Amino acid sequence: MTSLGKCIGLGLVAVAATQVSASAATPPRAHHAKPAAHHKAAAQPSIAAPKALRDRIDALGAAFDGRVGIAVRSIDDGWETGWKDHELYPQQSVSKLWVSVTALDAVDRGRIALDDQVTLTRDDLTLFHQPIAAEVLKDGSYTTTLGDLMVRAITTSDNTANDRLMRAVGGPQAVRSMIARKHLGAIRFANGERAMQSKIAGLDWSQDYAIGGKFFEVRDTLPIKRRSAAFNRYIADPYDGAAPSAIVGGLAKLKRGELLSPSSTEHLLDIMSHTHTGPNRLRGGLEDGWTLSHKTGTGQELGGVQAGYNDIGILTAPDGKSYAVAVMIKKTSTPLSTRMTLMHNVVQAVIDQHDRGSGSGHVARH
Repeated sequence: MTSLGKCIGLGLVAVAATQVSASAATPPRAHHAKPAAHHKAAAQPSIAAPKALRDRIDALGAAFDGRVGIAVRSIDDGWETGWKDHELYPQQSVSKLWVSVTALDAVDRGRIALDDQVTLTRDDLTLFHQPIAAEVLKDGSYTTTLGDLMVRAITTSDNTANDRLMRAVGGPQAVRSMIARKHLGAIRFANGERAMQSKIAGLDWSQDYAIGGKFFEVRDTLPIKRRSAAFNRYIADPYDGAAPSAIVGGLAKLKRGELLSPSSTEHLLDIMSHTHTGPNRLRGGLEDGWTLSHKTGTGQELGGVQAGYNDIGILTAPDGKSYAVAVMIKKTSTPLSTRMTLMHNVVQAVIDQHDRGSGSGHVARH
């Protein structure tokens, strides 16, 4: 095998659309009947977040018209605050992050290399956002590297690239095993885009749905009662659900080098810093000198209601201090501009707190 440094560069990634669809698929019931029962509980911070930030996050969450979870964690100082941040929210394409962590963990253990080649065919195609499909359909197959699939999955949220990478590293069970082994807490992982997105719509996957608009044509023929029942089941108990508190805990572990080797950590954070999707979600709230490594997620809509509209990532200040942030909207019909404004305001609240210099907080009272 060859080294991580030889993996394909970011320049090969195709330009992606701003809004994309989601990530995983429904696991066996045993994996999600009790969200975190099979996980070791994530350690809770012993330092309370600064009161001004706690109050601001609470106010933002309370004012939003929809079911939203917000979590902010200081990676350097250890405090955390949030709004309804222990509930499960649909991850959608946020879960692509865990596929990449699983792949890089396999690299670190010498099981794969990012420049290992893989060939995709029409049977690998999924649905919704999959720019790589054009390459596959051109000649009936497309050969690339695992590293390229990872870059496409994170930066353009390509569903086919992500699912093929997932299968290459052992499938959904390998991702679930990584989540449990790394003690990431209340984070579910499903079976892939095709199965999950079909189930959310009230369908069973058929491979002919991957080409053209076939999925949408068949979905639109379903009785609205059936679609609504499937859609609402997913919102009530998301197959790919995760708690924002667990997400920021995982991001903090990633940034601190507790999930991957130093080279793999640097590589993944660099890829996440080049994410093209959601340029006006968390990224829209940045100020000069601040950077963001992030992953978005966007779910299906029905009757003007969207199930899953997210952005999660690591904010880094000009002085090098960093903060893990997750804004996960479970259900809302508010305009996109309103959702983006919420995300901007969360980022601004973190920046304001950092600038006040109250980063260390105080000892929490129990």
